[in-house]
Amino acid sequence: MKVLWTDQAFERLAEIEEYSARDDQATAERFIDRLIDRSQALADHPGLGHTLPELLGSDLRELVEGNYRIVYRLQGDTVVVLTVFEGHRRLPLDDLVLDDRLLPSSD
Repeated sequence: MKVLWTDQAFERLAEIEEYSARDDQATAERFIDRLIDRSQALADHPGLGHTLPELLGSDLRELVEGNYRIVYRLQGDTVVVLTVFEGHRRLPLDDLVLDDRLLPSSD
């Protein structure tokens, strides 16, 4: 499987890095790398995460890395990362709306 991050998810990563870099740029960069590396594990193990508790019955799943949640869905042979956010915050539902142009066809 391949792992695809949406533009929205990359924007969230940039926000996390910008905020964290206020204290230490190198540490912020390492943490962003950890989040990306964690999501890459889904290429070999797409069921690694668990069902999103806020939306039981949906096809959304999440991985946790530190205090952050990486929300994704499986679409054909692709893992689509929709958003990443700090776990104590509310799930950003607007981040879960997909623009079909971002994703490869599942046909």
